[in-house]
Amino acid sequence: MPTTGSAKQPTSELDARYSSALNPRPGAAEVTATEWAEAERRLAAAEIFWVSTVRPDGRLHVTPVIAAWHDGVLYFSTGPGEQKARNLAHHAHCALTTGTNSLSEGLDLVVEGQAEPAADPAVLEEVIAAYEAKYGAHITSPEGTFHGFGDGIRKGDVVVFAVVPETAYGFGRRYGLFTHTRWRF
Repeated sequence: MPTTGSAKQPTSELDARYSSALNPRPGAAEVTATEWAEAERRLAAAEIFWVSTVRPDGRLHVTPVIAAWHDGVLYFSTGPGEQKARNLAHHAHCALTTGTNSLSEGLDLVVEGQAEPAADPAVLEEVIAAYEAKYGAHITSPEGTFHGFGDGIRKGDVVVFAVVPETAYGFGRRYGLFTHTRWRF
């Protein structure tokens, strides 16, 4: 089970084919790859992610989840009988995406990796704390949408999956300039 992400920083490359670097508009020549530190900051701050898994028959399954970025690992959860958990038991590779719905500004992120169940009680307590710090009253308040989340994890009612990034992508938009960054771990 992964408990920490890659100790080394990923390599970053700008894919000029899908960036403004090859487009003659003003400022395009200065387009560069997005720094991994910026991607990590956005992963830590994002509230909603979309997880893509593959059903045993090969069909895709995409659903929104909450997730926490902690020690270089992206953690998300589900009930043990839910479709995404059943899919991951069959095929652990998945992608988590987050970003904006704006065509003119933002940074969309895709993290690809193997989703492995997190089972170490010490790591799970750290992940619970990361969720509580990030989502606050949504998890800690009796009126919160996910109240009891930590206890559900401790009792095994909620499965937490850890995804150590293998490859990640960033699709940036700013003032009409576009970037496509790939990070390899």
